[in-house]
Amino acid sequence: MIVCFDIGGTAIKGALAFSAEDIRPVPRQATPIHDFDAFVAVLKSVIALSDEQPECVALSIAGIIDPETGRAVVANVPCIHGRRLGQDLEAALGLPVLVANDADCFVLAEAGIGAGKGHRVVFGVILGTGVGGGLVIDGQLINREGGFAGEWGHGPVAATDAGNPPVHLPRFACGCGLSGCIDAICSARGMEKLHRHLHDEDLSSESIVANWQAQQVRASRTIDVYLDVLAGPLALVANVTGTTIIPVGGGLSNSIALIEAIDRAVRARILRKFQRPLVVPAQCKIEPGLIGAAILGLNSVRALAT
Repeated sequence: MIVCFDIGGTAIKGALAFSAEDIRPVPRQATPIHDFDAFVAVLKSVIALSDEQPECVALSIAGIIDPETGRAVVANVPCIHGRRLGQDLEAALGLPVLVANDADCFVLAEAGIGAGKGHRVVFGVILGTGVGGGLVIDGQLINREGGFAGEWGHGPVAATDAGNPPVHLPRFACGCGLSGCIDAICSARGMEKLHRHLHDEDLSSESIVANWQAQQVRASRTIDVYLDVLAGPLALVANVTGTTIIPVGGGLSNSIALIEAIDRAVRARILRKFQRPLVVPAQCKIEPGLIGAAILGLNSVRALAT
């Protein structure tokens, strides 16, 4: 048995995990974002709910662990940002601690019990407030040290001309400090910026997608450009990794029609030809961070046992 956590800026979700299929959530608690001692106290309160000593603690965070320094980069929880989080928590909890990025936990969940089950190479994609991703091969997370692999949403690779007919696009500034990132134009907020640029109209991403499905002209133009910008980089990821399935999570994945359109656009651009969908909706809609953290911890315990 392990204890797993999904650490958000608003709430900490915890669970006792006995297997990937037997994860027992406990009531969520508010995240003490500025007080590390209070943060540790929340984790301890969940651990105390178990009748037995857990073999380890696994956390999903909205950030990364620098593989060279071991320090966490977590903007939404300042009390753990900059810490050697694994070491500090091991000292405070008296248990082995594993920490992984939330997108990595998402793809672990999808590879283990979701849309990627049975696939050797799974690249999971987040299309929501941001654009993220993670890579699992043979059931193992590539980011074992908590690094940057899978962050296909960042880097100045977004097209500056896209759509049919092509339209010139600016290199939108990205929160990572660069400009021209896929995150800055293909996230939910990026879609909204794209629509504003094309039509001088402010709409939510939900409204843009709904209007596109209703065949509204301006929204259809936005989605046409959006798909052209998104599909090339994602096709490149598919070519480089050899993934045979790409589960998609995040708010934009709620539109099955949009995921199907992305799938068609990506499959038209890759070397290997699939006669079945490649880009598919994620199946672990509820708490994929907890499921992924549980799988990470359970895999670690299993490896030590052998």
